[in-house]
Parts: sequence; structure tokens; C-alpha cells
Amino acid sequence: MQHVTLNVKGMSCGHCEKAVRTALMGLEGVNEVQVHLSKGKVDVQFDEQKVNPAQMKEAVEDQGYDVN
Repeated sequence: MQHVTLNVKGMSCGHCEKAVRTALMGLEGVNEVQVHLSKGKVDVQFDEQKVNPAQMKEAVEDQGYDVN
């Protein structure tokens, strides 16, 4: 298992948190997602054989948020 922290801009409410979590959990290989709304960070635990950070970034950006 690998871990990555994504810096996500534009999250401001519970709906944002749910949208980001749902998008990431929908990716095969993502095992755990922790959204830290006040910090603008998302911790993701994943199987590097099935998914990579670029795919995670794309999934979050598809929800309308910016990932650095």
C-alpha cells in the first residue's frame, strides 16, 4: 500500500468533501480516503499496482476542484 496527500483547492463544505471522497473511492485500488476540509488536503491510501496519483488528480479535477 502507498499513501499520497493531495492538495485540493475549492473544497468548502460537506458536499465538497463527499464529492471528492466519492470520486476517489470510485477508483479501483483506492482503499481509504480522508478529507481534511479546513486544510484543503486529502490523504489517500492506495494500491500502486491498480491506480496512480495522476488518475486520482484527474478524478478530483473532474468534480470541479483544483489539485496541486
